Amino acid sequence: MSTDAAPPFVDEHATTAAAPPDRVWAALEQYADRVLAHAAGGTVARLLGTDPPGGFGVAVREPGRRLALDGRHRFSRYRLELVLDDAPTGGTRIRARTLAAFPGVSGQVYRTLVIRSRLHVLAVRRMLARVRAAAERPPEP
Repeated sequence: MSTDAAPPFVDEHATTAAAPPDRVWAALEQYADRVLAHAAGGTVARLLGTDPPGGFGVAVREPGRRLALDGRHRFSRYRLELVLDDAPTGGTRIRARTLAAFPGVSGQVYRTLVIRSRLHVLAVRRMLARVRAAAERPPEP
């Protein structure tokens, strides 16, 4: 999808981790790797016809700053941009920006099921909380 024009903006969510950017970046990469590996070949991915098979592929990787994941399936094409910034109060701000297109009637039904039902919001907030918690965990000796 990285060669296509970016899909329309859907929403943005953010959290602040009490950790330096390098620890947040490491936690973010570990989370993305784990999710992509787990989703590949899963039932939902097969039903939706995700491309790539894990649902997302890395489109942009700017270490310590930005990770953009692209994907598509029968009902949507999408991008999840994860951006790290210095938080004004200290720590690292993690922003998750979603862009997606939902073509046709089937796409609009899917949008209603996932976006308007707030399932997407819950999933993104859970992802941000997990990345934050992993970054804030003391490093193992």
